[in-house]
Amino acid sequence: MTHLSKVTPGRYRTQLEADAVAFFNLVHPALSPLRESRGSIVAVTTVATRRFPVRDGLSSGAKGAVEAVARALAAEEGRYGVRVNCVAPGMLTDGMASRLISSGELDEEALAVARRNIPMRRFGQAQDIAEAVAFLASERAGFITGQALGVDGGYSV
Repeated sequence: MTHLSKVTPGRYRTQLEADAVAFFNLVHPALSPLRESRGSIVAVTTVATRRFPVRDGLSSGAKGAVEAVARALAAEEGRYGVRVNCVAPGMLTDGMASRLISSGELDEEALAVARRNIPMRRFGQAQDIAEAVAFLASERAGFITGQALGVDGGYSV
């Protein structure tokens, strides 16, 4: 995590390619089989596209582009029965938060502040994200498309 003022244009371009361009490159060749199977796409983005934490612009900008592509695909591919959604995780006990804690970028005081900003007063777990992805990919979510589901303990409200 870093301030955008410290990010070079080259690094920003690399992040866009790693997230938004990679998502498009992955999904585009799958569109024909997805149409045939009336399949579902679920991208994992970030809650930071809705409620911006300082020093997360590098990630949230690129993930916002993924969400925009997902909405465009939902609008265009819905006529073929293809659904496209996103899951937008908040702070988790594993993944990025774990790395930030072990690196010292987040200390106990910062973690306490983060928890206070979450209505449920706790961080999520990877399993919470997996459950949301599984739901959106399933037939139980058969009439849901073009959405970004915040799995963030209420942080984005």
